[in-house]
Amino acid sequence: MAQTRLDLDRIRAALEVIDPVFLASPLYRCDALGSQFGCAVSIKLETANPVRSFKGRGTELVASGLAEQGADAVVCASAGNLGQALGWSGRRRGLDVTVVARRLAPAIKLDRIRSLGAHLELVGGDFEVARERAVTIARQRGIRLVEDSLDVETCEGAATIGLELVGALSAGDTVLIALGGGAMATGVGHVLKALVPGVEVVCVQPLGAPALALSWRERRVVTTESMHTIADGVAGRYPIPAVLDDLLQVADDAVLVREATIVAGMRMLLEHAGLVVEPSAALGIAAILEDPDRFAGRHVVTIICGGNVDLDAYYRWVR
Repeated sequence: MAQTRLDLDRIRAALEVIDPVFLASPLYRCDALGSQFGCAVSIKLETANPVRSFKGRGTELVASGLAEQGADAVVCASAGNLGQALGWSGRRRGLDVTVVARRLAPAIKLDRIRSLGAHLELVGGDFEVARERAVTIARQRGIRLVEDSLDVETCEGAATIGLELVGALSAGDTVLIALGGGAMATGVGHVLKALVPGVEVVCVQPLGAPALALSWRERRVVTTESMHTIADGVAGRYPIPAVLDDLLQVADDAVLVREATIVAGMRMLLEHAGLVVEPSAALGIAAILEDPDRFAGRHVVTIICGGNVDLDAYYRWVR
């Protein structure tokens, strides 16, 4: 594998740093879903932890490092899940956590950020406005800015998911990974290509927020003027060049799925797996729905990456 920011030895060492509550998440074959698609479907359930998403793996590494350095404060911009995870990891280590989020972020995510003791600052506009405000706070206060996907700890924390998948995979299998900023895709992809190189790594992004998938296809950073998707957890307009470089080394494909298919995927996960998930977590199922022939007869693993969803919106969607 060509040079990358990620390191397999550091990823293995991360297992000793991350709180076990985030590790060894359930991985199981879901026959009910598989029978719908004509393929074997396995689920990696990253919502079975206190913050209901995979983000705690990365924030544990960040917060642990800051505590060792004697830092006392940290700030991040978040669509919701990173903020919760950083609040959880930071509180355990005595860190003052500030989270900047969109005013229109799902209320359930904002409420949980507050409940974890983080200071929450809300801004108008999209995620990029929140990110710019977080940069300003970090500069003004002289504290660490955590940038999801850019900070390698967030990628290597997510990469531990890959270590837990390796034993269940064989050459020819496919792993479907939600693509937003790229931490999970690059992290898990790095481990899989190193340890099970015959596994296909397919990243999935909404058609309404396609920047990183388009960047992967064109092998250069592609930005978008706007984004329109219910999958707020993966909605961004400005891919990070270093993350794209990592993604180009590990992704076999980057596919785009429609909003209606994301909703159908959420409904299928409820009906056939008993899982209430946020839209980002249904992207893998949506990819199978849009191209079932591609996956027919194969073993497909989808990572259920988050379960923090506004229930009123959820009921409107799945009805």
